[in-house]
Amino acid sequence: MQANRRTFIKSLSAASALVATEGLAKPFGFPAYIPNLMKVSPNDKIRFATIGMGIQGNYDTMAALRNPDVELVAVADLYTGRLEHAKTAFGKDKDLFTTRDYREILARPDIDAVLVVTPDHWHDHITIAALKAGKHVYCEKPMVQHLNEGKAVIDAWKKSGKTMQVGSQRISSAAFQEAKRLVEAGDIGAINYIESNNDRFNAIGAWNYSVPPDASPQTVDWDRFLGDAPKRPFDANRFFRWRNYRDYGTGVAGDLFIHLITGVHFVTNTLGPTRIFSSGNLAYWKEGRDVPDVMTSLMDYPKTDKHEAFQMVLRVNFANAGKISNVTRIIGNEGQIEFSEDNLIMTKKKLPLAPGYGNYDSFFTFTEPVQQEFVKQYDAKYPPETRKAEPVKEVKFEAPKDDDAHAKHFGNFFENVRKGSQGTVEDPVFGFRAAAPVLASNESYFEQKVVYWDPVTMTQKNPSTSSASKKKASVASTKTVAKQ
Repeated sequence: MQANRRTFIKSLSAASALVATEGLAKPFGFPAYIPNLMKVSPNDKIRFATIGMGIQGNYDTMAALRNPDVELVAVADLYTGRLEHAKTAFGKDKDLFTTRDYREILARPDIDAVLVVTPDHWHDHITIAALKAGKHVYCEKPMVQHLNEGKAVIDAWKKSGKTMQVGSQRISSAAFQEAKRLVEAGDIGAINYIESNNDRFNAIGAWNYSVPPDASPQTVDWDRFLGDAPKRPFDANRFFRWRNYRDYGTGVAGDLFIHLITGVHFVTNTLGPTRIFSSGNLAYWKEGRDVPDVMTSLMDYPKTDKHEAFQMVLRVNFANAGKISNVTRIIGNEGQIEFSEDNLIMTKKKLPLAPGYGNYDSFFTFTEPVQQEFVKQYDAKYPPETRKAEPVKEVKFEAPKDDDAHAKHFGNFFENVRKGSQGTVEDPVFGFRAAAPVLASNESYFEQKVVYWDPVTMTQKNPSTSSASKKKASVASTKTVAKQ
């Protein structure tokens, strides 16, 4: 037992010790909700812990700490090396509490919020447990791994009264906010088509992350990592490169489509598509992964009071050896917006009222008398001022050099924690409405079918009957995770 763990045990009050003891003995740790476990004064520091100290866990922690009046007090991970690294990176000037068991973090009454930065198959379990424990929650995208898990998280959030933010931070960037403003102002007219892509061509970009030489059943808590995934012998690649496997991750859809679709939902104020179809293949990274490295999804969005009906196409290609330009294009009948996290270009191009005639047109096939009559009628219907289009206009926007979308996303979370509000920019309802179409993309790909979705009720109209897409058995309470 580590010294800081002894300090923690000794410092627990009788009540919190009881919570911790019951948590270790019962499934999921917390038998009942504990709303408003700790009030946060506007003058107090928000004390948070990170569960999962892999790549994104470290980046999230650093982004959170770029906000004022917050303090990291604990971390959880399943690889011993990451706990040691966290002490060096974040605990130089204090005694940072470290553990392999996230329940020990949830049992601490001095922790206000947790960052859930784990493999996707643990998102719902730990999030629900944290909300029941009275913690505010920042959960990485996608919020859940399967379509039938979203409503349970939403219900837990609503019942808890706590603040929750889903972590797709690009929507907090200045460029995305400007795109939203332009669309809402009607600057590109009625939207009819959207396309967005995120291509890569390198090993690390394709999730083949470095595996530490000391990875072993002694340094990695493999059984806890597996959770409700199928049991199998220790495999360091599966632990450190979990995104490559359906048992733990959500493939290119859950890692990258989710960013693209979250941005589109934010900018257009849409609730989501009604029909989703995906195709793709495993083209290049054939090292044992069981998810595609090339994937395209086609989604149909219905007309709402916020927008006309439009079609969206998403693409990820991990084998793109050509020129890569990862942008989102929102196309309307009066222009388009092309944007990324850092910049934006709006092109306005409005057609004249008069359609014109001649050139590659049927006009030349008419007899001369008919042509003369056609021109007479055309001139009467379309006066000269209706025949010229407005000049093409291009508007460019560059995000400020100090724009920090990641820190701002956390800033929105912490601001709402202090206010006691559940109204974050990416709350669980928004988060699930963004996650559902990408999870449907996976179901469509693996089951070779069109998925029909109701974005208003957040209900699948043709749910899968295959065991692969159903949630597996309940998670044993002794399991926890680490995110690469």
